Amino acid sequence: MSFKVHREGFPFIALFAGVNLLAFLMSPLPGLLLLPLTIWCIAFFRDPDRVTPTGAGLIFSPADGKLLPIIEAAPPPELGLGDAPRLRLSIFMNVFNVHVNRNPISGTVIALAYRPGKFFNASFDKASVHNERNAIRVRPEGASDESRDLVVVQIAGLVARRIVWDLVQGQQVKRGERFGMIRFGSRLDVYLPQGARIVATPGMTTVAGETILAEIP
Repeated sequence: MSFKVHREGFPFIALFAGVNLLAFLMSPLPGLLLLPLTIWCIAFFRDPDRVTPTGAGLIFSPADGKLLPIIEAAPPPELGLGDAPRLRLSIFMNVFNVHVNRNPISGTVIALAYRPGKFFNASFDKASVHNERNAIRVRPEGASDESRDLVVVQIAGLVARRIVWDLVQGQQVKRGERFGMIRFGSRLDVYLPQGARIVATPGMTTVAGETILAEIP
């Protein structure tokens, strides 16, 4: 098995390793004490390959983490989808989860909207409203109207200070493919299209690109 690291992690890994090396040169004890932090930093930016199951109409988890309680809420207003509530699935990522994000469906990016904000704990419900975020609206392959559009929102957390994405408006995306990450500890919200049927259970552990959250008939 190969061990991959996301490119966002290289500067941090170099910094942690450099400080750790200096500590070892000063004395073995502080070097040993800092070694777990360096190992954690490398592990945080790990980017494992994933195998996305096949099947029509499947919506996959965009993140590794824990599925929070499912509620109905209006999608971010900056995406232009109105204020009608949709089923929202929220995935909380702690500092030990893989933080690389993956597309939940295949389709076309209809809109992107970044908004600065606060940095509440990402497990709090108010984080979806007040925290810094990047909202993405995707129209599934073969869909022709906005009622079928899916929304995925990257939300910064208490210690997260950078949201990264590699998408542009009009881009064609494939489910399971990487599209960004958030560091360090954060949350992703998925607003389902009309008619979607949830198959995931609150409290379960999700795996990005592999865990099925819902189905579109």
